Amino acid sequence: MCRSYRLPCAGVSLLVVLCGVFPSSFGGRTLPALSDDIPFRLKWPGPDFTLPTAGIPYREDNYIIMTTADQEKYKCLLPLMANGNEHEEREYKGPNPGALLEPLFKLSSCSYRIESYWTYEVCHGKYIRQYHEEKEAGQKLNIQEYYLGKSVKKRPSEAGEEQEKEERREGHKDINRKNIEGQMTPYFPVEMIEGTRCSLKQNQARSSTVLYICHPEAKHEILSVAEITTCEYEVVILTPLLCNHPKYRFRPSPINDIFCQSMAGSPLRPQSLEKLEHQQQQIKSPLKPNKEEEQQSVKEKFSSIHKPLSVGSQQQVTVGTTHISRLTDKQLIKEFLTGSYCFHGGVGWWKYEFCYGKYVHQYHEDKDSGKSTVVVGTWKAEDHLQWAKKNPARAYISTADGVQTVKTVSHFYGGGDLCEVNEQPRQVIVKLKCKQSESPHAVTVYMLEPQTCHYILGVESPVICQILDTADENGLLSVPN
Repeated sequence: MCRSYRLPCAGVSLLVVLCGVFPSSFGGRTLPALSDDIPFRLKWPGPDFTLPTAGIPYREDNYIIMTTADQEKYKCLLPLMANGNEHEEREYKGPNPGALLEPLFKLSSCSYRIESYWTYEVCHGKYIRQYHEEKEAGQKLNIQEYYLGKSVKKRPSEAGEEQEKEERREGHKDINRKNIEGQMTPYFPVEMIEGTRCSLKQNQARSSTVLYICHPEAKHEILSVAEITTCEYEVVILTPLLCNHPKYRFRPSPINDIFCQSMAGSPLRPQSLEKLEHQQQQIKSPLKPNKEEEQQSVKEKFSSIHKPLSVGSQQQVTVGTTHISRLTDKQLIKEFLTGSYCFHGGVGWWKYEFCYGKYVHQYHEDKDSGKSTVVVGTWKAEDHLQWAKKNPARAYISTADGVQTVKTVSHFYGGGDLCEVNEQPRQVIVKLKCKQSESPHAVTVYMLEPQTCHYILGVESPVICQILDTADENGLLSVPN
């Protein structure tokens, strides 16, 4: 642990070398205030080093003497850290951040984000809607929609005014910041409440926090939508309106170099750093895995998740891979149909697992409380056969020459965990659909809740195209020999 001076940095080198290191003397000026939001990089120049003349300024007297745990001594030159536009921020007398956003709320303006399945509509200050439109041949348009918030908890101008009053009362106060794409970015939050009721949260209304951040060239785009806890969401909006406030302007953080020169009797670089880099190099070149480990690695790649989204009990994710080189289609299909290979989806609060002929689970993993699982449905052949007598288990599509082929098969999984809202077991219809793609092993998985605790799990892939024609009148598929 650094005993009296901690330097945040962009790499592991500084942490390793300076842990257990403490300053024994300082140059002729006070050390600058350092922040974890500002990245640093440690460099080890030789004895012929000269101060850089461009970029971040340095001075010969702005240094500290650092001593490692091995008693190696280094003179480290620190950059002259300016605190940005603090004077401009103190002198700012313009509208508060909430007031700057008011035109967006008065214009009835809406922003959209299209994902692979869901479309998100943010009508600023009015509602946040998540929906999917689908129209099969000869059928009317079907719209699946949920509101993630339908009213503003507090007007932005009022919230901004209260924030400024609190700052004046308590003196200087840091504004909210969030790591957005690797950059600590200031934001102004607007809370949206009274959304669609959530069965997984005792039928409470969904809610969202909209984070407005400055981007001078933006047009109020939706940067991201994420579920941060059950049926509670976070939406990030890029807007130029906040850029008029100096505290909310985007300021890129350059990497600040710290130049450490070895003193008499010390090596050019610390011994511990040399050892660490050697260990890292060995980790990057591991021993070749055995055949079983290679096959497991392939399966993990098949389950890799791209463009994930989790939305309460109405979830959709896209799962894909480029190629599966060591598993043939026949092997993959056999493992899938015997239930030994399961699909996993979701990287938000809720994730889910589908094992064909076994179960559909929805779960959340927490490092403190462990894993909590909701059984959405379990497979019983007799229950499915009873369901198939009343419902079509196969759906067909006609080709140009009039030949009909199976496009989807549906299976019933019942007997899930008890639903708190209707006091009935959860159940799910799993729809396996043929969907062509440029990648032969791409998989799309999504979950809907058309009725309370009655779900639809969609699984779409080119792999499924190869097995649908084996379905019997009850939709049951044959395992290849």
